Amino acid sequence: MGKQDGAWFDSMYNNRALVLRHAEHFRRWDAESAQVVRSQPRKLDVRYGGGPNEHLDIFPTQQADAPVLVFIHGGYWRSLDKQGHSFIAPAFTSEGACVVVPNYALCPAVTIPDICLQMVRALAWTWRHIAEHGGDPSRISVVGHSAGGHLAAMLLACVWPVVGKDLPADLVKSALSISGLYDLDPVRRAPFLQDALRLTPGDARKASPALLPAPPQGRLVSVAGGDESAEFLRQNDLIRQAWGKQRVPVCEALPGLNHFSVLEALVQPGHRLNSLALDLLRT
Repeated sequence: MGKQDGAWFDSMYNNRALVLRHAEHFRRWDAESAQVVRSQPRKLDVRYGGGPNEHLDIFPTQQADAPVLVFIHGGYWRSLDKQGHSFIAPAFTSEGACVVVPNYALCPAVTIPDICLQMVRALAWTWRHIAEHGGDPSRISVVGHSAGGHLAAMLLACVWPVVGKDLPADLVKSALSISGLYDLDPVRRAPFLQDALRLTPGDARKASPALLPAPPQGRLVSVAGGDESAEFLRQNDLIRQAWGKQRVPVCEALPGLNHFSVLEALVQPGHRLNSLALDLLRT
């Protein structure tokens, strides 16, 4: 391990620098997402709250009382948008799931704890209203990529009855975190993120899943691309160490995948990652 100065943290966490052709992934996601919006049944920009960017897209399925997959995009809490992630939906609507893709406000306009609370509002809205769109509120799973993987883990750990007396403790039945971040202190130390995130030590502790008690119920599947940095692979292992094998029964590095191609594996029929996501919806 090299000297852990700012340059080292940047070398571990700056995925766009690590994957030189990252822009090709973004262009492909945008093009495929635009095609999905043109061709699939959908309800776009539904308000889940009154704050900035508090909208979500719903991609229903023909099946009644369908399991619900909520997908949360990444972008280090400072970039990207739900609009470029509609391509996720068909792989799961075709399997009988209702897909929900929420947006959230971006740093530095908000803090990471603010974004966590936005996602809490999005999931509470989903539980209360998804039956109107054919989804079964008793079968909600959350999938997130990168910063979205962090948010997925936070939602599994949420104490839902404190949020609303009508909300069940097991509102989120399971979560799949793809290249997630579970200890935010190293992220705070990466210079390329500091101006945007403005992450304080206190907020980093408060919003780090690995520093929270293991959820009393539910399960988290944690995966990363096998070609990701040593820090992303360490973060992937960290959540199982923190929460234990009962709560994190699957913790894997998927060979041959980088930080961006790992998300594309989610929608490839027959891929290990696609199968893990489908397993969450079926149990």
